[in-house]
Amino acid sequence: MSRPFRLMIARRGAEALLREEGITNLPVDPFALAASRDITVQGKSAGHDGVSGMLLRHGNNFGIFYATHIANEGFQRFSVSHELGHYFLEGHIDQLLKTGVHVSRAGFVTADPYELEADHFAAGLLMPETPFRMEMENHEPGLAAVDALAARCITSRTATAIRYAELTRAAVAIIVSTGGVIDYCFMSDAMKTLPKLSWLRKGTKLPIGTATARLADDPDQVRAGATVAHEADVRDWLGGTTKASVSEESVGLGGYGKVLTVLCSGAIGREEEDDEEDEDDLLERWTPRFR
Repeated sequence: MSRPFRLMIARRGAEALLREEGITNLPVDPFALAASRDITVQGKSAGHDGVSGMLLRHGNNFGIFYATHIANEGFQRFSVSHELGHYFLEGHIDQLLKTGVHVSRAGFVTADPYELEADHFAAGLLMPETPFRMEMENHEPGLAAVDALAARCITSRTATAIRYAELTRAAVAIIVSTGGVIDYCFMSDAMKTLPKLSWLRKGTKLPIGTATARLADDPDQVRAGATVAHEADVRDWLGGTTKASVSEESVGLGGYGKVLTVLCSGAIGREEEDDEEDEDDLLERWTPRFR
Protein backbone atom coordinates (compact mmCIF):
# COMPACT_ATOMS: atom_id res chain seq x y z
CA MET A 1 0.00 0.00 0.00
CA SER A 2 1.47 3.39 -0.98
CA ARG A 3 2.21 6.05 1.63
CA PRO A 4 -0.35 8.57 0.25
CA PHE A 5 -3.01 5.88 0.37
CA ARG A 6 -2.09 4.92 3.96
CA LEU A 7 -2.30 8.59 5.01
CA MET A 8 -5.71 8.90 3.39
CA ILE A 9 -6.85 5.78 5.19
CA ALA A 10 -5.67 7.32 8.47
CA ARG A 11 -7.78 10.43 7.86
CA ARG A 12 -10.79 8.38 6.77
CA GLY A 13 -10.33 6.17 9.83
CA ALA A 14 -10.66 9.17 12.11
CA GLU A 15 -13.80 10.27 10.29
CA ALA A 16 -15.25 6.76 10.56
CA LEU A 17 -14.59 6.84 14.31
CA LEU A 18 -16.48 10.13 14.58
CA ARG A 19 -19.44 8.60 12.76
CA GLU A 20 -19.42 5.61 15.10
CA GLU A 21 -19.40 8.01 18.06
CA GLY A 22 -22.23 10.09 16.56
CA ILE A 23 -20.05 13.21 16.39
CA THR A 24 -21.13 15.36 13.43
CA ASN A 25 -20.45 18.95 14.49
CA LEU A 26 -17.42 21.17 15.00
CA PRO A 27 -15.42 21.51 17.14
CA VAL A 28 -14.48 17.94 17.99
CA ASP A 29 -13.32 17.38 21.59
CA PRO A 30 -10.35 14.95 21.66
CA PHE A 31 -10.24 15.05 25.47
CA ALA A 32 -13.81 13.74 25.68
CA LEU A 33 -13.02 11.03 23.15
CA ALA A 34 -10.03 9.91 25.21
CA ALA A 35 -12.16 9.89 28.35
CA SER A 36 -14.71 7.68 26.61
CA ARG A 37 -11.96 5.04 26.30
CA ASP A 38 -10.78 5.55 29.91
CA ILE A 39 -7.52 7.09 28.64
CA THR A 40 -6.02 9.48 31.19
CA VAL A 41 -4.87 12.75 29.58
CA GLN A 42 -2.54 15.17 31.33
CA GLY A 43 -0.46 18.18 30.30
CA LYS A 44 3.30 18.06 30.75
CA SER A 45 5.15 20.76 32.64
CA ALA A 46 5.65 23.82 30.45
CA GLY A 47 9.36 23.56 31.22
CA HIS A 48 9.68 20.40 29.13
CA ASP A 49 9.89 20.85 25.36
CA GLY A 50 11.19 18.89 22.40
CA VAL A 51 8.26 16.51 21.98
CA SER A 52 4.58 17.11 21.34
CA GLY A 53 3.22 14.26 23.38
CA MET A 54 3.54 10.75 24.76
CA LEU A 55 1.36 7.64 24.74
CA LEU A 56 1.89 5.25 27.64
CA ARG A 57 0.63 1.76 28.33
CA HIS A 58 0.57 -0.26 31.53
CA GLY A 59 -1.26 -3.53 30.99
CA ASN A 60 -4.57 -2.60 29.45
CA ASN A 61 -4.44 0.96 30.78
CA PHE A 62 -3.39 3.88 28.55
CA GLY A 63 -2.41 7.47 29.23
CA ILE A 64 -1.50 10.53 27.19
CA PHE A 65 0.85 13.36 28.11
CA TYR A 66 0.79 16.43 25.87
CA ALA A 67 3.20 19.35 25.59
CA THR A 68 2.26 22.71 27.09
CA HIS A 69 5.46 24.66 26.39
CA ILE A 70 3.65 26.09 23.35
CA ALA A 71 0.69 27.98 24.79
CA ASN A 72 -1.59 27.29 21.86
CA GLU A 73 -4.83 25.40 22.43
CA GLY A 74 -4.94 24.25 18.83
CA PHE A 75 -1.45 22.77 19.05
CA GLN A 76 -2.31 20.97 22.29
CA ARG A 77 -5.56 19.54 20.93
CA PHE A 78 -3.71 18.34 17.83
CA SER A 79 -1.04 16.72 20.04
CA VAL A 80 -3.69 14.79 22.00
CA SER A 81 -5.41 13.77 18.75
CA HIS A 82 -2.06 12.59 17.37
CA GLU A 83 -1.64 10.25 20.36
CA LEU A 84 -5.19 9.01 19.86
CA GLY A 85 -4.09 8.16 16.32
CA HIS A 86 -1.40 5.89 17.74
CA TYR A 87 -4.03 4.34 20.00
CA PHE A 88 -6.64 3.71 17.32
CA LEU A 89 -4.66 3.03 14.13
CA GLU A 90 -4.00 -0.59 13.32
CA GLY A 91 -0.51 -1.78 14.18
CA HIS A 92 0.64 1.34 16.05
CA ILE A 93 0.31 0.00 19.59
CA ASP A 94 2.15 -3.22 18.76
CA GLN A 95 4.93 -1.37 16.96
CA LEU A 96 5.36 1.72 19.12
CA LEU A 97 4.58 0.60 22.67
CA LYS A 98 6.90 -2.36 23.04
CA THR A 99 8.49 -0.62 26.04
CA GLY A 100 5.21 0.87 27.24
CA VAL A 101 6.16 4.44 26.28
CA HIS A 102 6.13 6.25 22.95
CA VAL A 103 7.16 9.88 22.47
CA SER A 104 5.84 11.85 19.50
CA ARG A 105 6.73 14.86 17.43
CA ALA A 106 3.42 15.81 15.86
CA GLY A 107 2.84 18.49 13.25
CA PHE A 108 3.94 17.14 9.88
CA VAL A 109 7.63 17.72 10.76
CA THR A 110 8.90 14.15 10.39
CA ALA A 111 9.12 11.54 7.65
CA ASP A 112 8.45 8.67 10.08
CA PRO A 113 5.46 6.81 8.60
CA TYR A 114 3.81 6.13 11.99
CA GLU A 115 4.09 9.78 13.02
CA LEU A 116 2.72 10.95 9.68
CA GLU A 117 -0.20 8.54 9.91
CA ALA A 118 -0.98 9.86 13.39
CA ASP A 119 -0.77 13.45 12.08
CA HIS A 120 -3.25 12.67 9.34
CA PHE A 121 -5.52 10.86 11.79
CA ALA A 122 -5.47 14.00 13.96
CA ALA A 123 -6.33 16.18 10.96
CA GLY A 124 -9.26 13.94 10.06
CA LEU A 125 -10.43 13.84 13.67
CA LEU A 126 -10.36 17.59 14.36
CA MET A 127 -11.25 18.71 10.83
CA PRO A 128 -13.53 16.03 9.35
CA GLU A 129 -14.14 16.56 5.67
CA THR A 130 -17.91 17.09 5.49
CA PRO A 131 -18.38 19.79 8.17
CA PHE A 132 -15.02 21.34 7.25
CA ARG A 133 -16.13 21.71 3.62
CA MET A 134 -19.47 23.17 4.71
CA GLU A 135 -17.72 25.76 6.86
CA MET A 136 -15.20 26.45 4.10
CA GLU A 137 -18.01 27.46 1.73
CA ASN A 138 -18.81 30.40 4.01
CA HIS A 139 -15.51 32.15 3.27
CA GLU A 140 -13.65 33.54 0.30
CA PRO A 141 -10.36 31.69 -0.36
CA GLY A 142 -7.32 33.07 1.45
CA LEU A 143 -5.73 33.59 4.84
CA ALA A 144 -8.95 34.93 6.37
CA ALA A 145 -10.65 31.63 5.52
CA VAL A 146 -7.82 29.70 7.21
CA ASP A 147 -8.18 31.84 10.33
CA ALA A 148 -11.97 31.45 10.41
CA LEU A 149 -11.70 27.66 10.06
CA ALA A 150 -9.02 27.51 12.75
CA ALA A 151 -11.32 29.38 15.11
CA ARG A 152 -14.24 27.07 14.28
CA CYS A 153 -12.24 23.85 14.69
CA ILE A 154 -10.00 25.15 17.53
CA THR A 155 -6.93 24.09 15.60
CA SER A 156 -3.62 25.78 14.87
CA ARG A 157 -3.17 27.99 11.83
CA THR A 158 -0.65 25.65 10.26
CA ALA A 159 -2.64 22.44 10.72
CA THR A 160 -5.77 24.21 9.46
CA ALA A 161 -3.93 25.63 6.44
CA ILE A 162 -2.71 22.18 5.43
CA ARG A 163 -6.22 20.73 5.70
CA TYR A 164 -7.55 23.73 3.77
CA ALA A 165 -5.12 23.15 0.91
CA GLU A 166 -6.15 19.51 0.82
CA LEU A 167 -9.91 20.11 0.61
CA THR A 168 -10.45 23.45 -1.15
CA ARG A 169 -11.46 23.56 -4.81
CA ALA A 170 -9.61 26.88 -5.21
CA ALA A 171 -6.03 27.15 -6.45
CA VAL A 172 -4.12 27.44 -3.17
CA ALA A 173 -0.57 26.85 -1.97
CA ILE A 174 0.42 26.82 1.70
CA ILE A 175 4.06 27.50 2.57
CA VAL A 176 5.61 27.43 6.06
CA SER A 177 9.13 28.79 6.46
CA THR A 178 11.62 29.47 9.25
CA GLY A 179 14.29 32.16 8.96
CA GLY A 180 13.69 32.50 5.23
CA VAL A 181 14.03 28.74 4.60
CA ILE A 182 11.07 26.62 3.51
CA ASP A 183 9.88 23.94 5.96
CA TYR A 184 7.15 22.54 3.74
CA CYS A 185 4.62 23.38 1.04
CA PHE A 186 1.20 21.91 0.34
CA MET A 187 -0.79 22.67 -2.81
CA SER A 188 -4.45 22.16 -3.65
CA ASP A 189 -5.40 19.97 -6.59
CA ALA A 190 -6.34 23.06 -8.59
CA MET A 191 -2.92 24.62 -8.07
CA LYS A 192 -1.25 21.36 -9.11
CA THR A 193 -2.82 21.69 -12.55
CA LEU A 194 -0.27 24.39 -13.41
CA PRO A 195 1.91 22.98 -16.21
CA LYS A 196 5.59 22.43 -15.45
CA LEU A 197 5.38 23.92 -11.96
CA SER A 198 8.33 23.59 -9.59
CA TRP A 199 7.73 22.00 -6.19
CA LEU A 200 9.05 24.08 -3.31
CA ARG A 201 11.46 21.79 -1.50
CA LYS A 202 12.20 21.64 2.21
CA GLY A 203 15.45 23.44 3.00
CA THR A 204 15.38 25.82 0.02
CA LYS A 205 15.24 29.59 0.45
CA LEU A 206 12.11 31.66 -0.07
CA PRO A 207 11.93 33.26 -3.51
CA ILE A 208 13.95 36.49 -3.53
CA GLY A 209 11.97 39.71 -3.66
CA THR A 210 8.67 38.29 -2.46
CA ALA A 211 6.68 39.97 0.30
CA THR A 212 7.13 36.84 2.40
CA ALA A 213 10.92 37.00 2.08
CA ARG A 214 10.88 40.62 3.22
CA LEU A 215 8.75 39.72 6.25
CA ALA A 216 11.00 36.78 7.10
CA ASP A 217 14.00 39.12 7.07
CA ASP A 218 12.51 40.99 10.05
CA PRO A 219 12.38 38.61 13.07
CA ASP A 220 10.76 41.26 15.25
CA GLN A 221 7.83 41.49 12.84
CA VAL A 222 7.59 37.70 12.68
CA ARG A 223 7.46 37.45 16.49
CA ALA A 224 4.91 40.29 16.59
CA GLY A 225 2.60 38.34 14.26
CA ALA A 226 2.72 40.94 11.49
CA THR A 227 0.83 40.28 8.27
CA VAL A 228 1.61 41.32 4.70
CA ALA A 229 -0.44 41.07 1.50
CA HIS A 230 0.76 41.40 -2.07
CA GLU A 231 -0.16 40.51 -5.63
CA ALA A 232 2.45 38.28 -7.27
CA ASP A 233 3.05 36.28 -10.43
CA VAL A 234 2.63 32.60 -9.64
CA ARG A 235 5.84 31.93 -11.61
CA ASP A 236 7.79 33.86 -8.94
CA TRP A 237 6.85 31.12 -6.49
CA LEU A 238 6.11 27.97 -8.43
CA GLY A 239 7.85 28.47 -11.77
CA GLY A 240 6.11 26.87 -14.71
CA THR A 241 5.02 28.48 -17.93
CA THR A 242 1.69 30.04 -16.97
CA LYS A 243 1.53 33.74 -16.19
CA ALA A 244 -1.15 34.23 -13.55
CA SER A 245 -1.72 36.62 -10.70
CA VAL A 246 -1.93 35.19 -7.17
CA SER A 247 -2.68 36.86 -3.88
CA GLU A 248 0.22 36.37 -1.48
CA GLU A 249 -0.76 36.70 2.19
CA SER A 250 1.77 36.00 4.93
CA VAL A 251 1.65 36.13 8.71
CA GLY A 252 4.35 35.78 11.35
CA LEU A 253 3.57 32.95 13.77
CA GLY A 254 4.92 34.67 16.87
CA GLY A 255 7.20 32.72 19.18
CA TYR A 256 7.47 29.89 16.67
CA GLY A 257 9.69 32.14 14.52
CA LYS A 258 7.89 30.80 11.48
CA VAL A 259 5.97 32.47 8.66
CA LEU A 260 2.81 31.06 7.11
CA THR A 261 2.14 32.06 3.49
CA VAL A 262 -1.09 31.50 1.58
CA LEU A 263 -1.03 31.84 -2.21
CA CYS A 264 -4.44 31.93 -3.85
CA SER A 265 -5.73 32.45 -7.39
CA GLY A 266 -9.15 32.54 -8.98
CA ALA A 267 -7.65 32.39 -12.46
CA ILE A 268 -5.88 29.07 -12.25
CA GLY A 269 -8.19 26.26 -13.34
CA ARG A 270 -9.80 23.58 -11.31
CA GLU A 271 -9.55 19.89 -11.89
CA GLU A 272 -11.89 18.30 -14.36
CA GLU A 273 -14.39 15.73 -13.24
CA ASP A 274 -12.36 12.81 -11.93
CA ASP A 275 -12.91 9.38 -10.58
CA GLU A 276 -14.02 10.48 -7.12
CA GLU A 277 -16.91 8.03 -6.95
CA ASP A 278 -14.66 5.07 -7.72
CA GLU A 279 -12.11 6.35 -5.21
CA ASP A 280 -14.77 6.75 -2.51
CA ASP A 281 -15.93 3.19 -3.07
CA LEU A 282 -12.35 1.94 -2.76
CA LEU A 283 -11.74 3.95 0.39
CA GLU A 284 -14.97 2.76 1.97
CA ARG A 285 -13.78 -0.82 1.59
CA TRP A 286 -10.48 0.09 3.24
CA THR A 287 -11.87 2.27 6.02
CA PRO A 288 -11.09 0.60 9.37
CA ARG A 289 -13.53 0.04 12.21
CA PHE A 290 -12.43 0.76 15.75
CA ARG A 291 -12.84 -0.86 19.07
